[in-house]
Amino acid sequence: MSGKSKTRQRRTPAAQGAQARGQAVRQHAARLGGLGNGQAPGHRKAKLAAARQAQRRTARRRKIGVRAAIAAVAAGVVAGLFVIFSNASHSGAGAYPYQVGSPGPGQQAPGFTLAASTGGRISLSQYRGKSVLLFFQEGLTCQPCWNQIADLQHHAAQLRAAGISDVVSITSDPAGAITQKARDMHLTIPVLSDPGLAVSQAYHANAYGMMGSSRDGHTFILVGPDGKIRWRADYGGAPKYIMFLPTTTLLAHIKAGEHPS
Repeated sequence: MSGKSKTRQRRTPAAQGAQARGQAVRQHAARLGGLGNGQAPGHRKAKLAAARQAQRRTARRRKIGVRAAIAAVAAGVVAGLFVIFSNASHSGAGAYPYQVGSPGPGQQAPGFTLAASTGGRISLSQYRGKSVLLFFQEGLTCQPCWNQIADLQHHAAQLRAAGISDVVSITSDPAGAITQKARDMHLTIPVLSDPGLAVSQAYHANAYGMMGSSRDGHTFILVGPDGKIRWRADYGGAPKYIMFLPTTTLLAHIKAGEHPS
């Protein structure tokens, strides 16, 4: 064997050892983050945390945007309903809008004679020389209507102070049924029976109720001493079918309607 061959054989184990050490160094560097990208594990974790935080911020902004859109739509609906209710009344305002039907102020009040809950029959003509408030209402199916009569009776002194001497209610239910109802509620205000709707139709009071034309709504008509209508308000019309309002509010509406500013 020549000298060169012996030298190559002697160097081979050393070279192999150097190669092994180099490979170990590269593997260790790869475990620490790799020589190819030059990034440490802590740096990668920081980038991942920042990305997740950005995603969370984007999700929060998206939720805020959706909530803002919902709030805007809700505000638009509320505004639309306000406009509808505000325009529903020709003369009324606030929480108790009303319309003014015909016959109205200045017109002669149609006469009538009807059976009364207080017994016998009552005619409009017997109130000549007085101011009488007619209250057309839905009847037995509308408890708020009867509560309205009770509230009118409770405020009789205030009504008299306003120049209204009498109140008469009219509904389409039979006399026997309304007489019993009036007795049960201890009502002294006469409730008249108009089963054929003849009087209701003469006053067009059945044009403002939630039951169509088959029943009255919630109409007040003030007839003066001369038999002419001084003031009228139809509260039972669409879209806000009012079946009760405080007598104090009613008196305020009458005062404003009789003496408009």
